[in-house]
Amino acid sequence: MSEQINNSKFSEAVTGTRAINKIYFIGIGGIGMSALARYFHSRKAEVKGYDRTITPLTRKLEESGIEIHYEEDVERIPKDVDVVVYTPAIPKDHTELVYYQQNGYTVVKRSDVLKWITQNSFNICVGGTHGKTTITTMVAHLLRDSGYGCNAFLGGISSNYQTNFWSNERNVVVVEADEYDRSFLKLVPDVAVITAMDPDHLDIYGTPEEVEKAFVQFANTVKPGGCLVARYGLKRAGEFKADKVVTYSLDDVRSDVYAENLNVVNGSYVYDVISADWRITNVVLHMGGLHNIENSIAAITVAKHLGIDDDKIKHAVESFKGVKRRFEYILKSQKHVLIDDYAHHPEELKALISGVRSIYPDEKCTVIFQPHLFSRTKDLSKEFAESLDMADEVIILPIYPARELPMEGVTSELILNDMKLPQKQILTKEAMQDWVRLYKPKLLVMCGAGDIDALIEPVKEILK
Repeated sequence: MSEQINNSKFSEAVTGTRAINKIYFIGIGGIGMSALARYFHSRKAEVKGYDRTITPLTRKLEESGIEIHYEEDVERIPKDVDVVVYTPAIPKDHTELVYYQQNGYTVVKRSDVLKWITQNSFNICVGGTHGKTTITTMVAHLLRDSGYGCNAFLGGISSNYQTNFWSNERNVVVVEADEYDRSFLKLVPDVAVITAMDPDHLDIYGTPEEVEKAFVQFANTVKPGGCLVARYGLKRAGEFKADKVVTYSLDDVRSDVYAENLNVVNGSYVYDVISADWRITNVVLHMGGLHNIENSIAAITVAKHLGIDDDKIKHAVESFKGVKRRFEYILKSQKHVLIDDYAHHPEELKALISGVRSIYPDEKCTVIFQPHLFSRTKDLSKEFAESLDMADEVIILPIYPARELPMEGVTSELILNDMKLPQKQILTKEAMQDWVRLYKPKLLVMCGAGDIDALIEPVKEILK
């Protein structure tokens, strides 16, 4: 492995002849796009971008010196750029995108840029329909905290470092491998992780079988001599062809790596991580949720594969503060607990509510959920209902459309009508805040991938 990132080589790989000195991002405020923007900005390129709305992410980008505008306007876009990058979430008829496409510019997707960045590096690529952001961030933190070193492209904001990107002179890249739009198939991992292959993004894949097929393809992009770390029990695992396959699970002794002797001590987890070849005792994780113990086992397995010392692994796990919006404690007092989470798939909701139950078994659990996408709600309404039924009380907000237009007959009512739980209702954002003001629940979980995060601070102030 080369220890230095060679910028001139990278630039040649990207454009053939020219260095990337000027780059424009359409949808710069997306979590993956903003990481790429930071990457180029850190390498002294001139970075500019467009996004639809001002967010904490775009504000931070602007504070770092990146110029952003918030209205589709061909007059305001830079005409002198080497590369234009767009996210698949941008509509095909977006005026700025169309202008660049029709006027001979180099226009590429975010996944193409990740491919360019990683084609000359040692890559740890974390994929899966859920858990990938937490594991990517854990792995990157393990490598950074232990002194191993890595460049990180994260799908969330690391609470340890308050960023979704960092660079390092070591030519190692830790990257979240996104299955949306089959983006992850452009990566070439030395180490890959697969957490789950559940049905999702059926607007892209069509059927659950096609989702699984794509993950098998991803598994089989691992370089010769590389390692695949896969959750035990994945469908079609028999089709994985990596030279080394290591399975992990929370507590299934049939897997290669698992946890034993799990205890909850002062709201944190303490456990041993067991393998046929090694054992790490008394691992401490301060992040809530049993699924996050399992996530830590995947990250520890990667670290062991890289030869990182056990004591350094234990220190890194114990110092891990989590990821913004991944089982994030917003309030934690005797009077109120408010947890914010990005869960937007039935399996994620199930893991989230189970995790809350493991720490607060005797408290009434109230969940406020914002469905994300009409297509996902339509495809998985029964599964959403089943997961939400695990709570004691549920409020569902209207569907957040993201990139989609409304679908006839598809509303939050689809989920509500399939639920068996008696205490359930649909409320607008405003009515939900009035409800919180009136009832002030002791244990409140807010979750979803839309704009529900904008309601966290107002709800926190109401509870305080």
